[in-house]
Amino acid sequence: MSAAVGGSLRVETDKDTGVAVVTLDRPAKHNAIDLAMAAELARVWRGFRYDDTVRAAVVTGAGTRAFCTGIDRGAEVPQPSSPYSIDDPLLTIGPKTNDLWKPVIAAVRGLACGGAFYLLGEAEFVIAADDAQFFDPHTSYGMVSAYESVHMAMRMPFGEAARMALMGTAERVSARRAYETGLVSEVVAPGDELPAAVRCAAVIASYPTEAVQGTVRAVWAAREAVRNQALAHAPQLIALGNLPADRQAELFANRRGAGAGPAAATGASEAGGGYRLR
Repeated sequence: MSAAVGGSLRVETDKDTGVAVVTLDRPAKHNAIDLAMAAELARVWRGFRYDDTVRAAVVTGAGTRAFCTGIDRGAEVPQPSSPYSIDDPLLTIGPKTNDLWKPVIAAVRGLACGGAFYLLGEAEFVIAADDAQFFDPHTSYGMVSAYESVHMAMRMPFGEAARMALMGTAERVSARRAYETGLVSEVVAPGDELPAAVRCAAVIASYPTEAVQGTVRAVWAAREAVRNQALAHAPQLIALGNLPADRQAELFANRRGAGAGPAAATGASEAGGGYRLR
């Protein structure tokens, strides 16, 4: 077993099984993704393309409270003046975006929301703890759910994906419901999600990697054209539909102080939906 530790990412590789475990390691921030973690994720996925000791991977979050809650709202991302483009730091955090066709399994415990769907949307399948909860807060804070909605619409029935995107922070999808709708492939006891994902990855990694990668590529080819066309509309929809940053912040602050129950009481890093446009 070998381990590499970045500032906000841990990577452990078992050369005997061929499985790498990538852990988002900001538990105090609910594993929200800052710009450094986003860059580290891209480097890791691209590095796996050249590492023949890695034949399958698992992505998970540190701690028990969250898999990932999207981008850290403290991130400041300069934006072009054109209304036809958006610089989104999460666009390159997924394995497929980085041309990695070795299989990736997501192990989810606790919260998974907003920008977490960039990762879940590019995993082959998801194993979740019974306490996992999925939601998309964008609309609650005056933001368009574009990339996230496309990713989820590729994995869930249309009505379920639309409901989750439109209900915002008012509703969370349980692990059981996520299983029933196809977002999650297996539900296990809390704490068992990572071992279960590693076991699946080890089985897959034991097969000839050329055949496995070809199969991954074939599965994704079945829906890639539709997915790419849908994602191409996202920048304009965000540019047209997002409220100004100060209005987003106002909605966020009001909701945090409203005391409207657990769905509205998420902390700053749990907003999972937006970053400062500058």
